[in-house]
Amino acid sequence: MNYEETIQWLFSRLPMYQRVGKSAYKADLSGTLALLKALGNPQEHFKVIHVAGTNGKGSVSHIIASVLQQAGYKTGLYTSPHLRDFRERIRINGSMIPRESVMDFVDKNKKAFDRIEPSFFEMTVGMAYDYFAEEKVDFAVLETGMGGRLDSTNVSNPVLSVITHIDFDHTQFLGDTLEKIAAEKAGIIKEGIPVVIGRRQAETVPVFEKKAAEKNSELIFAEDHVELKPLHTAKPLEKHYDIWLDNQLIIEDFNSPLLGNYQSENMATALQAIELLNQKKIIQTDYATIRDGLENTIKNTHLAGRWQIINKNPLTIVDTGHNRDGLLAIRQQLQETDYRNLHFVLGMVSDKSHDGLLQLLPKKATYYFCKADIPRGLDAEILKEKAFKTGLNGNSYPSVMHAYQSAVNNAGPNDLVFVGGSTFVVAEVI
Repeated sequence: MNYEETIQWLFSRLPMYQRVGKSAYKADLSGTLALLKALGNPQEHFKVIHVAGTNGKGSVSHIIASVLQQAGYKTGLYTSPHLRDFRERIRINGSMIPRESVMDFVDKNKKAFDRIEPSFFEMTVGMAYDYFAEEKVDFAVLETGMGGRLDSTNVSNPVLSVITHIDFDHTQFLGDTLEKIAAEKAGIIKEGIPVVIGRRQAETVPVFEKKAAEKNSELIFAEDHVELKPLHTAKPLEKHYDIWLDNQLIIEDFNSPLLGNYQSENMATALQAIELLNQKKIIQTDYATIRDGLENTIKNTHLAGRWQIINKNPLTIVDTGHNRDGLLAIRQQLQETDYRNLHFVLGMVSDKSHDGLLQLLPKKATYYFCKADIPRGLDAEILKEKAFKTGLNGNSYPSVMHAYQSAVNNAGPNDLVFVGGSTFVVAEVI
C-alpha cells in the first residue's frame, strides 16, 4: 500500500472515538500491552513525561517538548487528535513521522494487528513508541487521550507525571463529577514518581492528594510556585508576561507566541514541570534556554488551533475549545477583543450536552452553523434549531468551508471572524 492507502486502511478498518463515538472505546489496557509486547516493548527505551487533564494537556505537552528540544534533547512528542495530517500525532524535534515510517509500521506488523485486533488509538500509540525507540529519543512527551487510568499511553514508567485543569468532558466514560473525572486522570500517577498538578480545584485536590500518598509520589501544585504576570502592551495582538518562580523574577518581559488568556496557566504548569526535572537532575538547562523554548513553542512543535490568528483582514481567529471550560475562556477573551461585529462559525459533535454549551456563547453575534465532515458531527440544521432556543441567531450551511467563506465575505474591515466549537471544524478551516 502507498501512504494514502495506508492511512485509509487505518481509518476504515479500525474505529476511532473522535470520529464515531462510544463504539470505539476500550476500557482496558490489554490490547496495548499485547501490541507493545509484539513490538518488543519499545516504551522501555526512552524517558517519558506523561501529561493528562481535561483542558490544556495538549498545549502543556507542546510547551514541555519545546523547552526540552531547545535544551538540546532529542524529544518525541505524541498528541491527539491531529488537525490536518495524521502524522502530526507523532513528532521528533517538531518534525512529523515520515510517510515511509507509517507505511513500514503498518506493513511490518499486520500479522500482529490481525491477531491482537488493536483499536486505532492502541495502534497509533504503538507506532509512536516504536518510532521513538528506533530513533533513540532522549525524552518522549506523551499526551493522554480522554482519560488516564485506562489510556493507551499509560503503559510506561514516566520520570514525571503532569495533570492539567479538570473539567466536565466525556462524562459517559469518565464519570459525572469532577472527583470521578480526576480519579481517572490520577491513574497516570506512578509509584515514587513526582506529579505536577496545574491548578488547585476544591473538588480534585483531595483526589490527587490521596492518590499521590498511596503511590508515595511527591505532589506539586504549579500555581503555588509559578506566576505569569501580564504586562500592558500597546499591541493588542501580543501577550507579554513577567514570570516569577517562588517569588523570584526568573524571566522578564516574555513575548508569548500563545495568545489565549488560558495559556498562562498552561505555561505555568509546563514551567513547574521543567523546574522539577531540573531539580531532580533529570535534565540540565537554564532560564535563558527555557525562555527560548517558550518563545519558540509554535516554531519548534507546530502547535496549532489554540487562539490562532489565521487572517488579519478581516481578523480571523480559530480555537479548538469545545467543553464548558474551553467555551467560557473563549467567551471571556472575545469580550476583551476589540471588534465591531462578531461572525461566529460554529460546529459541534453530536454527543455533547449542547444546550448547556450553547448558553455559554455570546448572544451578540451572527452565527454560521455547520457540520464537520465526520460521522460524529451534529447536523447543521439541528444545531441551528438548538442554538435559536438559547438566543443565538444565524443560518446553517452545507459545509464548514461554506460557512467560513460566508462569514469572511460578510465581515467588514473592523469585524472579527471566529471559528470554533469543535476540533474538527477548526481542522477543516486551517
